[in-house]
Amino acid sequence: MPTQPIHRHTRGVYIIAATPFTATGEVDDASTDRLVDFYLEHGVDGITILGIMGEANKLTEAEACAFASRVLRRVDGRVPVIVGVSGAGIDNLRRLAVFAMENGAAGVMVAPTPGPAVEDRIRHYFHQVCEALGPGVPVCLQDFPQVTGVPISAATILALTRECPEIVMLKHEDCPGLGKLSAVRAGSGTVETPRLSILCGNGGLYLPQELARGADGAMTGFAYPEMLVEVVARHAAGEIDRAEDIFDAYLPILRYEQQPGYGLAVRKAILHHRGVIADPRTRAPGPKLGPLDQAELLRLMARTDINVKELNHGS
Repeated sequence: MPTQPIHRHTRGVYIIAATPFTATGEVDDASTDRLVDFYLEHGVDGITILGIMGEANKLTEAEACAFASRVLRRVDGRVPVIVGVSGAGIDNLRRLAVFAMENGAAGVMVAPTPGPAVEDRIRHYFHQVCEALGPGVPVCLQDFPQVTGVPISAATILALTRECPEIVMLKHEDCPGLGKLSAVRAGSGTVETPRLSILCGNGGLYLPQELARGADGAMTGFAYPEMLVEVVARHAAGEIDRAEDIFDAYLPILRYEQQPGYGLAVRKAILHHRGVIADPRTRAPGPKLGPLDQAELLRLMARTDINVKELNHGS
């Protein structure tokens, strides 16, 4: 079943999906189905796959296509699916993007390629990408300089919004980045510059402040998607303090999951302990939790359950 493409007024929570693996390292189809069901049951507005936290760079092209195809079939048009297609070669990028769109994706996500952080180079690259993909493929520009090593200024993001109509969404996860978010929000949706949807990453660590600055929602993979969904919904309803109370109940484990270079292993371990994926492994080279880490995490999960129960009891 086809779904509507992403657009300049896309809002809500687009969860970044993990890629589950079996104990022997293959993509785990059964866990993938459970993961999709888990996200949908918790009310997400969309799903983003094959991102950085989805270990896309560790998949073969055949694995990436098979995983995308399985997710899209399982979702079956119930929510939009965005497929990460970033890669060193535009031909490969285009091939995966075409496959994804032909199988029902709502759009694709593209990050800048590594290289000098020269504004003209970045603009030229995204012009090439949009030309290769054509006008029928909506693009989410991923701005994650902590990983890509390529900072993109607010001015360049706004210029690309004007110059490339295919770019309809920004995945904002620069850090510190609240000032940039404010600049992009103020500079788009004007006579000169089309509106740009802004969904925020970084695990949701700054979500209340980002929503207050004009973000349209979250695009991140925190292993408690129910928190992201409720915080965004409460904020949209004007219940700002209640949204922050909910956020605060999850903050200790959110902070723990956001440890640089280690957070993916934590995220997968939480999903495993919640009964969603069969095995928490990441593909090598990747982080792995030891016995002390596991004990620490289970204590945090138990405390999170208590915090949430107390919060609901007091509501």
